[in-house]
Amino acid sequence: MRFQNLDLNLLAALDKLIRLQSVSRAADELSITQSAMSNALNRLRMYFDDPLLVQVGRRMELTPRAESLAGPVRDILVRIEAAVATPPDFDPLTSTRTIALMVSDYSLATVVPPFVRRIARAAPGMKLAIKAQRTYPGLQLERGDTDLLIAPRVYSSPDHPSDPLLADPMVCVMDAANPLAQRMDLQGFAQAQHVGMEPPVGGQSYASHLLRDAGVEVTIAVTSFSFHSLPDLVRGTDRITLVQRRLAERMAREVGGLALVEPPIAMAPLEQVLQWHSMRDTDPALIWLRRQLHASVAEDA
Repeated sequence: MRFQNLDLNLLAALDKLIRLQSVSRAADELSITQSAMSNALNRLRMYFDDPLLVQVGRRMELTPRAESLAGPVRDILVRIEAAVATPPDFDPLTSTRTIALMVSDYSLATVVPPFVRRIARAAPGMKLAIKAQRTYPGLQLERGDTDLLIAPRVYSSPDHPSDPLLADPMVCVMDAANPLAQRMDLQGFAQAQHVGMEPPVGGQSYASHLLRDAGVEVTIAVTSFSFHSLPDLVRGTDRITLVQRRLAERMAREVGGLALVEPPIAMAPLEQVLQWHSMRDTDPALIWLRRQLHASVAEDA
């Protein structure tokens, strides 16, 4: 099919080339030969009168024209998939669809396990692809990299629908023998050494934002890229860490020897939302999965 003399089959190739910036990797993603992908690139170059990808040293980089096409092309493909490729009917008992779910390290340790168990019982043929949350998760949703997104409200996209999923208060976690476990005050909190989280994709953790907003400075003695590791990293020390209660309680059960104490300052709970692309609002599978996520969170509270 052509639109203004452009073979629309080339849009999928263009999307892969822009996102991967590699002819060989794009060919692998579309399960075609490298020569076929090179031919597609040549045809795209002729149509747009632009090289699109140029060799710079050992890697390929996008031209400004290719960068300007990235968003519109991805949006077109997402809309086509939503309109054409989404089955109108859904039966969880017989479905074999693969659903991508993008979550943080925190959600992977708390929300995802009971959800996966629930889906294993209710939709045994369904496949779940769990993906790591990136710096701007809303952007990944818009690009169609994930079907469902669980993210803090502040990182969600204002352009797509969402449901509140949970609000998780922050707690101080420390070794059970830490004197602060018996008497926590602001002075002791501020003077103690802390274990902090530094997101591997950059930016600051939610706890860091809360401390900054409260005007409280603490000494970070140890940093980790994983929320899940924080409670275990304070065991056997006098250090403390700020962690969401769901994760803290899970770790206290798993590793033992930990104390959970309310922070000496007011801290807003972490609000997590469940989000999906606006073009997938009526997808029956996603509607059903959203209900299952809400149910699993409620049961695990």
